[in-house]
Amino acid sequence: MKAKKRYEYRPDYAVPPGQTLREVMQSLEMTQKEFAIRTGLTVQSLNRIFKGEQPISYESANRFELATGTPASFWNNLEAQYQEQKAKVEEARRLQKDLDWLKTIPVKELQDRGVLSATDDKVVLLRETLAFYAVGSVDAWREIWEIPAIAARRSQCFESQPGSASAWIRQGEIQAHEKACKAFDRVSFLKALKKIRSLTKESPEKFEPAMRKLCAEAGVAVSLVREMKKVPWNGATKWITPQKAMILLSLRGKGEDKFWFSFFHEAGHVLNDSKKDLLINDGSKDDPREVRANEFASDFLIPAGYDRHIRAIRSREEILRMARDLDIAPGIVAGRFQFLTGQWDHYRDLIRTLKWK
Repeated sequence: MKAKKRYEYRPDYAVPPGQTLREVMQSLEMTQKEFAIRTGLTVQSLNRIFKGEQPISYESANRFELATGTPASFWNNLEAQYQEQKAKVEEARRLQKDLDWLKTIPVKELQDRGVLSATDDKVVLLRETLAFYAVGSVDAWREIWEIPAIAARRSQCFESQPGSASAWIRQGEIQAHEKACKAFDRVSFLKALKKIRSLTKESPEKFEPAMRKLCAEAGVAVSLVREMKKVPWNGATKWITPQKAMILLSLRGKGEDKFWFSFFHEAGHVLNDSKKDLLINDGSKDDPREVRANEFASDFLIPAGYDRHIRAIRSREEILRMARDLDIAPGIVAGRFQFLTGQWDHYRDLIRTLKWK
């Protein structure tokens, strides 16, 4: 028998502790005037406490303990619970006004990934979504993701789908924050990139943890986030702190050649571009930074001097031999051949397909 799912009870009202105080006073057969005299409070103050218009102070709680025999801690806790519940009720009313914004966020995708719960309560879902972005309001979200003139704004996708775009990037940020890294060091990162280049020959089970470790030791957190609908990006770069960069990658295209080119493209941004910008690899060629990052990735993987030889390749054995000489994965050489010649159906079997676990 399947157990029914239990949901937390969330009342949409708050009961002031003054109601309990009135009941205790009546159980002791005291009139309001008598209770006011015994506690040193005015009748008007008691009326405001009964209605929740005046909080029970620590001093008043001590007096209530002496007059009723009920501990001061009881009254203090009751007041704290009332203020907390009142704040939640007020927040729920405020969030109701922002439910339309929730429609711009890929909530279903985030639920499927376990980022958000499967609740049908829109207010609860809105609150979870704000917590996912680590903001206290929709206005704060807009301040961070819409208003700044960041580099990502140049992406047509970011302009038209800010909800989906920001959701993908935010998942990467969370991974990056959780990854312990040393302070960024340019020399160490360059050394790490040379070692990672040789790791391209290994299986994902070997290269992925090794790549993350090498980058973390140089101050770069590598985040891997499955591509999202309406977000046709291969990667992004963002500085989480002045001493910690994030390289965010998807498996868009799935081929190992595209994955490694994207990684080294983002590495080029880390090394050569401003720490203030969020840079997104959306295939754009009208931004000089993207062009420079492409050139960095291309030359780091296979120096341009080899392009003439790659164009002349006529067999898979030649690709395998060149890959051994270059100490990289054959799939990267095959991918370069396809790019240079436009013969996209040649040597596809040499390009490994990467899959999410």
